Amino acid sequence: MNEQQIAAVQESWTAVEGISDQAAALFYEKLFSTDPSLKALFNGDMEAQGKTLMSMIGVAVRGLSRLDTIVPAVQPLGVRHAGYGVKDQEYDTVGGALLWTLGRGLGDAFTDDR
Repeated sequence: MNEQQIAAVQESWTAVEGISDQAAALFYEKLFSTDPSLKALFNGDMEAQGKTLMSMIGVAVRGLSRLDTIVPAVQPLGVRHAGYGVKDQEYDTVGGALLWTLGRGLGDAFTDDR
């Protein structure tokens, strides 16, 4: 990503942070409707899970121009998810649910550049 693209993503994320609770709820609703078997990977308070999700995405977005600092922060997350039983192909489902959520949350402001 170039600096202009990074700035656009970070600006868009700022808008998402304002609706983070709703965005997290939409994300999990879409994720579980797309693949109901994924619900079994989650137990506990989904509201807290949503806050954690949005926080981690925020860390990644804010660090886009400093990948050397965010990779060590998110790498253990990938290892933990593998331990939970997440399969590689399920990341496509997660990515699709996230893009759908961003499209819903940002409306017309959600473009290929953002």
